[in-house]
Amino acid sequence: MIDREETELQTAPPQKDRRFAETLARGLAVLRAFRASDDGLGNGDIAERTGLPKSTVSRLTFTLQSLGYLTHAGRHDRYRPGPALLALGNVASASITFVEVAGPIMQRLADDTRTLALMLVRDAGKMLIVRTWRPRGISSLWLEVGHRVPFNGSSSGHAMLAAMEEDLFRETVAAVGGDRGLTPERARAVRRDAWGQLLGQGYVLTDPGEYFAPSIHAVARPYRPRDLSEPVIFTCGAMPEDLGVARMRDELGPKLAAAVEDLERIMGQGSSLAARE
Repeated sequence: MIDREETELQTAPPQKDRRFAETLARGLAVLRAFRASDDGLGNGDIAERTGLPKSTVSRLTFTLQSLGYLTHAGRHDRYRPGPALLALGNVASASITFVEVAGPIMQRLADDTRTLALMLVRDAGKMLIVRTWRPRGISSLWLEVGHRVPFNGSSSGHAMLAAMEEDLFRETVAAVGGDRGLTPERARAVRRDAWGQLLGQGYVLTDPGEYFAPSIHAVARPYRPRDLSEPVIFTCGAMPEDLGVARMRDELGPKLAAAVEDLERIMGQGSSLAARE
């Protein structure tokens, strides 16, 4: 059974605007429902993950399949990402230059610290994992591309709230809609604390007592790419038995901060911790 609390996607816009194309948003929500580990998804699975009616999902998947963004791949009513989506993803990846540069840096960090390195982006009311770098020689599933984590109770979410400009911060808090207790007041407190951590130590370490899940410890650092209009977050983490608070504070956090600073230097840009607007 799919855990709706963890996987349901937000399809409504945070603010009503007559220019907003609801049908397009729903179609994109269908595409965002897929994860790398899925062995295909049926219409019922997609409906549960997106919160859309199954009849709506059936029309959207038929259309997306007809356009090549989804395929049946010989699996009856179970859909998989199609060739058009693969092409679109490759174009996006190639056009965002910092991702390729970040790869070797983050892989070295993962190998050196024996932790999982991640890159996350904002995805409506959640943080979405879009890249992972696993330490060589360690066979663990851990977190995967396509997994979503909440803003409240995650180092990556807190770092993103800190790094956002004010307008985007307000929009994001509205999109979160109080998920896991992220009220506007709580979001403001998180933003202040995380920004203070970034200025004082160069990374965000959320109190493990506030974590949304007890199975991973992590530190996070924002990066402001020229290719995008908002920050992305680099995170490193591992199981609590392998990564205590002292090690996060004394080793992992500083090494993550140094890795992101290396990326900034290679990309020829200033610090991502410049004052927010």
